[in-house]
Amino acid sequence: MRLPARLVSLTALTAASALLTGCFATTGTDGDTAEGKRIRVAHMQPPRSGLSPLSDDAFKLSRWSTAETLVKLDADGNAVPALATEWEQSGRSWTFTLRDGVTFHDGTELTAQAVVNSLTKAASASPKPRILDGVELTAKAAGDDRVTVTTAAEDPLVPQRLSSPQLSILAAKAYQGKTVNPIGAGTGPFELTKVNGTTSATLDRYDAYWGGKAKAPGIDVKFVPDGTARAAALRSGEADIVEAIPVSQAALLDEELITEVPMPRTNTLYLNTDKGVFKDASLRAAVREAIDAESIVNGVYESRADVAEGLLGPALPWAAGLRSDVRRAKAKKADGQSVTIGTFTDRAELPEVAAALQQQLQKAGFKVKLDVREYANIESDALAGEFDAFILSRATVLDSGDPAAYLYSDFASDGSFNIAQLADPTVDKALKKAGETEVGDARRKAIIEAEAAVLGTDAAIPMLHERVIQGDAAGVVDAAHDPRERELVTVDTYVK
Repeated sequence: MRLPARLVSLTALTAASALLTGCFATTGTDGDTAEGKRIRVAHMQPPRSGLSPLSDDAFKLSRWSTAETLVKLDADGNAVPALATEWEQSGRSWTFTLRDGVTFHDGTELTAQAVVNSLTKAASASPKPRILDGVELTAKAAGDDRVTVTTAAEDPLVPQRLSSPQLSILAAKAYQGKTVNPIGAGTGPFELTKVNGTTSATLDRYDAYWGGKAKAPGIDVKFVPDGTARAAALRSGEADIVEAIPVSQAALLDEELITEVPMPRTNTLYLNTDKGVFKDASLRAAVREAIDAESIVNGVYESRADVAEGLLGPALPWAAGLRSDVRRAKAKKADGQSVTIGTFTDRAELPEVAAALQQQLQKAGFKVKLDVREYANIESDALAGEFDAFILSRATVLDSGDPAAYLYSDFASDGSFNIAQLADPTVDKALKKAGETEVGDARRKAIIEAEAAVLGTDAAIPMLHERVIQGDAAGVVDAAHDPRERELVTVDTYVK
């Protein structure tokens, strides 16, 4: 007898809850205190690079409030003080004044040389943090409390770039080996004290934090790639804060415990323009015409997403009003062309999106094979151009609050995340213009022109803009709901 889908889901939740029992046992040094409880967090993706701040793992360090940057972004994407209190520009150089009284978790002081060391390591890394794609950056001390950052070309976005978690400032001890080790090396209200591979991490309150004592005594992190298990952790009380609850599980949870956060995140199908079937622009156009994004939004996402009109979604409300028609190639019939689409399991909806796309493209005449793995096991193949197409949930303003960096990283000829293997002079020219234009309306217009240039190639077909569902247990106070995915547990977050 086949069980109803909802009952199957409930059964899966119960089983997942049983598997999670005990996984958030307190491991920190403080334990629960009269001031509050340790915060148990269920994260979606495990570390990919040993929590190196030079990788996307930096956003975990930022979300745990353990590693900090010179500046941060306000709700409108403007740069505001963090470890630096003020800054001024002179041509290609920006000089930042450092905050007094800041210490790293190992007790050493924040100095200009410590900042120079961190920024130089990032600028010389291979690969570079994507916020520095196409940017030549050097840093020099200008006294004990001032740092001058210089770029090869005048760059209006230097403060916003320096807000990227991938440019976090760590103590000298973090850079002793070939890899960057953030344990005990940050400046935030919580000190990273232990990492258990891709399983868990422990953070304890750092009482000497420059911004005041954190309200929670610590954070216990569990990496839970399985979406059903994350939902079960919230439902059973095993976790206090849960990242990215799958849409399919949201209806099974108390609505008061979940929050939909509109994200600057686009679910996009990248097509390989360098080799294989989609080297032909007319076949890329055939894919574009075959995709029914609305059915994916309504079916897979249960209407908890927005159909994409471009690469930049409603989280950037200025984008829609600046768009005009995009010139694209005409489509031709697929005639049984065989293609392989890759995607990953870490975001629970993506395998379902892949299955829906498979059906849509087969209906249009393609023969479609799917290759679905965990992200850590598929990223290198995607970047190497091993797939004809790849489905990616991509944050569009993750780093600087400005989408120019994302567009360059993903679509410039020398972009570090160029899954589409795109090398188009027109696109490169538009991206260069967008990156060099002063902040404001002119820059926004240049960004939309660059988006149009990319869309005109059909190298990337945006399908939908996501809303992330975050779970906060009933006792959680002041957890962050950040569309840029930089904040989660802050100095003010605690559990009753």
